[in-house]
Amino acid sequence: MPRAITFDVIHSTLNKNQSFDDAFNHYSRLKKLQPRDLNLAYNIGITTLRRLGQIDNIIYKCLKKDLPKKGEYARTILRIGICQLLFLNTPAHAAVDTSVKLAMQKKQEVYKKLINAILRRVAQEGPKFIENQDVEKLNTPDWLWNSWIKEYGENTTRKIARAHLKMPALDLSVKSEPKLWAQKLGGYLLSTGSIRLLSSTKINCLHGFKEGAWWVQDAAASIPVQLFGNDLKGKKIADICAAPGGKTAQLLAAGAEVIALDRSKKRLEILQENLDRLTFSPEVINTDAETWRPKSLLDGVLIDAPCSSTGTIRRNPDIKYQKNAKTVELSHQTQLRLLESAAKMVKPSGKIVYSTCSLQPEEGRSVIDTFLSKYKNWRRRSILPRSLKHHSEFITNAGDIRTLPFYLDNNLKNNKAKNISSLHGMDGFFSTCLIQNN
Repeated sequence: MPRAITFDVIHSTLNKNQSFDDAFNHYSRLKKLQPRDLNLAYNIGITTLRRLGQIDNIIYKCLKKDLPKKGEYARTILRIGICQLLFLNTPAHAAVDTSVKLAMQKKQEVYKKLINAILRRVAQEGPKFIENQDVEKLNTPDWLWNSWIKEYGENTTRKIARAHLKMPALDLSVKSEPKLWAQKLGGYLLSTGSIRLLSSTKINCLHGFKEGAWWVQDAAASIPVQLFGNDLKGKKIADICAAPGGKTAQLLAAGAEVIALDRSKKRLEILQENLDRLTFSPEVINTDAETWRPKSLLDGVLIDAPCSSTGTIRRNPDIKYQKNAKTVELSHQTQLRLLESAAKMVKPSGKIVYSTCSLQPEEGRSVIDTFLSKYKNWRRRSILPRSLKHHSEFITNAGDIRTLPFYLDNNLKNNKAKNISSLHGMDGFFSTCLIQNN
């Protein structure tokens, strides 16, 4: 059963352009399965996507000729089987036998012998297949690899790609008393202010969930709001791409008066559900931020703009195969329009904080440069090292924030935690603060 679920999820992700989480959640919600089986299905699926380039390279080497289009089911079965054999330490007999049974279940009898032969060969010769693989390059599609090489250089690109192979820890943002909540949850307090957990306990079973003491938010995602400064009490801020609500919650916890906008009614429902649990009550509006205007000018606007989300590949490896250069180009145009709209919403002394969870320069630095070249009455408010507590590596030469997936948090409050590799890393985010010229 777990492998059948993995099959459906992987096939939907790679062939039907459905996100891995959406495909998987279909089963976690609708099927009465044991947690153990769901966890197994999830681990096989997410690892297959993380290592897909390596796996497909092995399949290519084992085939005399490529599988026809009607053999895509067989390819998916092979991917799952090889993942188990080489990356999840599944006993050979279990991986091979369940794969052959899955072929029968999916009416792939014609490929049964082929699947059996390839998996048995991989079981015997596995280490030889992966010894000389260019792991980083194989697991990164060409469109991303070439883009990152151009922007960051090969050494940094390889570090990014290696970080994408690791399972990320869980980060939380808290309303208040982060030190206390780190102790209560058995987590580690990061220098960014987030709490990092290693436990795989279900979110809704953790202490403080029902009370609304915290919310899930990657450490990198918590930084953009910090660019507004420390004094947000009474400030009127619009979060114009607000769902699912993590940054809205940050603003509210800091005392801001928030208007939360999003054009997706479905996403706003998620935001409302999250904020209800946190006992926050901002003004929530289902509208298009490109055309919406406030009744009076605001102190600030936060734009967590729609993007390719390539900065979240650690958690969402399916993004590598579902987005492309065209996606980035279209996002760039949307992002620029949102910036232009935000500029009409704020007071002369107001701020715009712009951010994307993307590693692509077209969705970060390039958007800002284009906007500033067009609107001469705006400028960057350069980020200073002292404003980011020991994280000068986050600050670019232009004064923007750029986090990368392999960045380590060398300032963990617990010294014993500094050598725990799974505590390191964060999403790839770009963020900057804009103000009008005097």
